[in-house]
Amino acid sequence: MDQETSFDISGEFYNRALNSLAGGVNSNVRLTETPHPLFYERAEGSKITDVDGNTYIDYVLGQGPIIFGHSPKFILEAVAQASVSGQLFAGQHLLELEAAEAIKTLVPNAELVRFASSGTEAVEAAFRLARAYTNRNKIIKFEGQYHGWSDSVLFNTAALPGGTNSDGSIDPSPMTQGMAESAQTSLIILPWNDFEAVDSVFKQHSGEIAAVITEPIMCNTNCIMPKPGYLNHLKDSCDKNDSLLIFDEVITGFRVSAGGAQELFGITADLATFAKAAAGGYPVSILTGKREIMSMIGSGEVMHGGTLNANVMSMAATKAAMEHLSSTKIGTNQKLKDLGQTLMDGLKEINSRLELGMLIQGPGSVFAVSFTDGKEVFDYRTHVENSKTDKYSTFVSKMMQKGIRINSRGIWFVSEMHSFKDIDETLTAASEVLESMAS
Repeated sequence: MDQETSFDISGEFYNRALNSLAGGVNSNVRLTETPHPLFYERAEGSKITDVDGNTYIDYVLGQGPIIFGHSPKFILEAVAQASVSGQLFAGQHLLELEAAEAIKTLVPNAELVRFASSGTEAVEAAFRLARAYTNRNKIIKFEGQYHGWSDSVLFNTAALPGGTNSDGSIDPSPMTQGMAESAQTSLIILPWNDFEAVDSVFKQHSGEIAAVITEPIMCNTNCIMPKPGYLNHLKDSCDKNDSLLIFDEVITGFRVSAGGAQELFGITADLATFAKAAAGGYPVSILTGKREIMSMIGSGEVMHGGTLNANVMSMAATKAAMEHLSSTKIGTNQKLKDLGQTLMDGLKEINSRLELGMLIQGPGSVFAVSFTDGKEVFDYRTHVENSKTDKYSTFVSKMMQKGIRINSRGIWFVSEMHSFKDIDETLTAASEVLESMAS
């Protein structure tokens, strides 16, 4: 049933924001919200409410961090208690040690840990470390994968697919103006899920490649799962050529499994980056890796700094999150899997009944919905070729009118505070919206 949806106050705030904030927002991703970027005033559990009083079942969840639901009491209490003692010491404190020890118990490759504040920072540290350790310069990344907004890697995340070169690589396409002219020279860009392209590039450039960085699941593009054996192939290729494998687990970390994609797929990366779900909504990112590699940071050979790294609030949240994830009694990851799979199955049933040609794919705790006329999507190119983005935008807008907030990029997140009643309401709304679109 449609709710009376007005965005008048949000519109007033947005127009006001245009006079003081560039674009009226603080992340360009938020410009995609319709009918304009909205302002929110409170969120709890699975629900979020905007300034116009519209309440939504939320599947955006802060773009992924809200794994425990909005405003989880156990994290708020941990942060409040820790904050009484201070916020920044420019020195060490026990919480960061305890948080690191907790991460080591969960993450397969976490022999040593470093904290930062954003996923972009963690990726930059991983690149620097990989180049120092291998004494090589080039990094392989994949078309359609996002690893932060820095000059060193913001290429081919949303570019029109171009032709492939003789070695299987793709010409770099910068995703913003203002990139350093030399930035692209250190990158080799490949199509994902393509075994032969990996083999070809390593054959021609093996002595130059410091590392391969990959989202182990292409969450930023249609939640594309790796083909059977593909991640193993990347790992084997890196090992044979003395290159490092970096897993970007900014989205998959702690969400697809308590130990992230490394645990889910049984593959131990040389380095891995985490953020989003690591602190349940507080800003933190994590670099984990093998002791031999990470020790180059510890010795000072590789510089890594940051005033806000391991601040008291974020470390309290991270420690609390890790303890929560470790509890078999609570079973966060099983809850996420069960809720997500139920929602996916329901959407698939609606799609089958109405013959809509939708594609619903992903591991459950995070998944993607797109309109592809029933065609498979297994890499960025098939995503661009087959996905009807205008149709999905209509779906998003109509779902908002029914009190269901979903991401304009097609990615859906669930939290442990979602209920099966939320799922039922969402599926009822989706059925009504899709029936109207089908007719």
